[in-house]
Amino acid sequence: MKYFLITLLSLFAVLPLSAQEQTQTVKGTIKDAAADYGLPGASVILAGSDPLLGTTTDPEGRFRLEGVPLGRQTLVIQYIGYKTITLPNVLVTAGKEVILSIALEESVQNLQEVVVTAEADKDLPINELAKVSARTFSLEEVTRYSGGRNDVARLASNFAGVATANDSRNDIIVRGNSPTGLLWRIEGIPVASTNHFSTLGTTGGPVSALNTNLLRTSDFLTGAFPAEYGNALSAVFDINFRNGNADEHEFTTQMSAFSGLEAMAEGPLSRKNNSSYIASYRYGIASLAATGTSATPYYQDFSFKLNLGESKLGRITVFGMGGLSSIDFFGEEIDETDLFANPNEDAYVTSQIGLAGISHTLRLDKNSFLKSTFGVSHNQNGYDQDNLLRDESGNITGKFRATESFTEENRYTFSSQYNRKYSARFSLRAGTLLETFHVKASVLDRDNRADVPDTDGDGVPDYFLPLRDANEYFLLSQGYAQGEYKFSDDLSLTAGLHAQHLGFTGAFALEPRLGMSWQASPKQRWSVAYGYHSQMPPLPILLLREETSPGVFTPTNQDLGFIRSHHVVLGYDRRLGQDWRLKAEGYVQRLTDVPVESTPSSYSVINEGADFIFEERGSLVNEGTGLNYGMELTLEKFFSRGYYTLFTTSVFDAQYEGSDGISRNTAFDNGYVLNVLFGKEWKVGKSGRNALTFDTKLATSGGRPFTPIDLAATRANAGRQVLMEDIAYSETYDAYLRWDVKFGFRLNGKRKKISHQFFIDLQNVLDRENVFTRRYNEVTDQINTVTQNGFFPDVLYRIQF
Repeated sequence: MKYFLITLLSLFAVLPLSAQEQTQTVKGTIKDAAADYGLPGASVILAGSDPLLGTTTDPEGRFRLEGVPLGRQTLVIQYIGYKTITLPNVLVTAGKEVILSIALEESVQNLQEVVVTAEADKDLPINELAKVSARTFSLEEVTRYSGGRNDVARLASNFAGVATANDSRNDIIVRGNSPTGLLWRIEGIPVASTNHFSTLGTTGGPVSALNTNLLRTSDFLTGAFPAEYGNALSAVFDINFRNGNADEHEFTTQMSAFSGLEAMAEGPLSRKNNSSYIASYRYGIASLAATGTSATPYYQDFSFKLNLGESKLGRITVFGMGGLSSIDFFGEEIDETDLFANPNEDAYVTSQIGLAGISHTLRLDKNSFLKSTFGVSHNQNGYDQDNLLRDESGNITGKFRATESFTEENRYTFSSQYNRKYSARFSLRAGTLLETFHVKASVLDRDNRADVPDTDGDGVPDYFLPLRDANEYFLLSQGYAQGEYKFSDDLSLTAGLHAQHLGFTGAFALEPRLGMSWQASPKQRWSVAYGYHSQMPPLPILLLREETSPGVFTPTNQDLGFIRSHHVVLGYDRRLGQDWRLKAEGYVQRLTDVPVESTPSSYSVINEGADFIFEERGSLVNEGTGLNYGMELTLEKFFSRGYYTLFTTSVFDAQYEGSDGISRNTAFDNGYVLNVLFGKEWKVGKSGRNALTFDTKLATSGGRPFTPIDLAATRANAGRQVLMEDIAYSETYDAYLRWDVKFGFRLNGKRKKISHQFFIDLQNVLDRENVFTRRYNEVTDQINTVTQNGFFPDVLYRIQF
């Protein structure tokens, strides 16, 4: 880190700060929002320019606006018969051309000379069928907010309804739901996880493998989502990779204390058909303070997208990403404060993730198109554990292999979606998605098990227990149709139906979706939505082998059906002046058919998914329930006049019932979440082309519920932790509190095609010891409290040219 900072300071010392006026190119496409065809002759005007600077789109809807001054600019987009929109705060830098993809909505009144005016609102999703609980996020937001570590999942923690209580993982906990209820989708392809060190059945992890520099503006939806999304209960991250620059070769290099070293290139493949490429490679070695362990994790990933342009065959894109990660925990080198490791164990962890896909868009006529995508995704995880043997003095005398675990999930996915705009009032979207799963799982365990004998008394259990042994193929089939009807420019209705069938268990679900939005006045919008959602149980639960008799292990969870959810949301949006917005949402979510034990107990799958492993529970039945309800409030000032602010809060209750019929808090019932963010920019240098930045975030939430440990029973069980399940989740940790402060500098150098960005993000500046967990410590033979990451400075330097 010392040499890294010295290099940065030396670089800034020699950078020439030229006073010459510099400009950049802003370009992109303007399309019809419903039918996705280019709008020829649309006007693009730089607001406040004198003389007026503007351009119009070509027959394909493409535009190119040259000579745009550096800094934050505002664009006005106009087209006869369509709603005029204003794009504020378009950041223009010297090192990279600005590429925009803009969708205009046709006015129902079909006005010829006058257009309806609307402000661009990042709270409105790209998917126009989502009426509630949805917002867009952009690359700039991911890198702007303090504490985000260039991770889109951690960005989501700033939004209302998303809990933040674990610094070591990026699990997305929405409205009290398990993070297993999240759906990750990349370029329309569902993937199990986007994280390094991901494990079977989980959606989060310590380090994201998604390179934010490749992302374009995407959607995050948290409830009652449209019919095209299935096999999810809580939220959807609909991620899209951007196209590379089709006119110029551009390069980005980046160094970060957390995400590591990065190199990215993009440019044209052929200027004749507007084709392009973009590719990036990252190599990371995170530090102790960032990951919560003294062991050093290694990870690297590669992402790319090839846009092969338009042809008679349609538009074809090829995309993909892949990542490798590993970490070795050595018991002699760690202590009881380590978040993930045990001083009495050596553990070796490896993981792989991958995705490759090809997408084809065929325009059938002006108002309809068919988009088909084929993709293959891969997730693999290995975990080997050696238990250390010690003498009476605590010296290590040997070790033995206690656990061998290998899991692999491959998905072969085909999706096809038909879109048609029948008129300015009515549009339809229908499609199918087929996922073939190939899952391998092998778990052998003899880790301090009281039920594994040690007949020769050497301290080593005699044999392994085969907890999982699977090699399964099965198909998840989904189909959907959804339409939108606009009664006027202010009132619209969406209705849809989603169906899915799981071949592994034979489960079937038919799910209605409904939403309505009413712009009561230019400053007020009401919205309401209902969604019936279903999701297959996590794979570690489905594939578990239970010891039904001595030495006989049988898969007893393979008859489980879908977990189901009814979700109702009422929303209200109000503009408080030109740049301020107030948003409030209330919701009720009822979960049914949750897997629980067949005999009376407090266990429920509803509490799984926020760790690397799942509990070993067999003979489960779909008889559990859950109830989530709450209120969410967002007060936001969009970036203008050099600053922004964001205030989000949620007050909620998340309850469940196991097979014992007792209502309890779920593991994710924090009760409340509060985030306060503020950011300010100061223009520096002649013509104000450079900027000093300041961002800060204060986050707090209620303590997570937990189940107390039975210390006497744990000691009697050879140190294997035993919980007081009869009073499950009856206690709570202390409230979570964290304050982050970020200082940055954005510089446009003397050369026209170079820009620099530097920031230092001081995370947890109060060095508060938030609780991670309470667990039995084999070394002290006591129940100890383990705290989360302390103060950590994340430093980033980025250069674009």
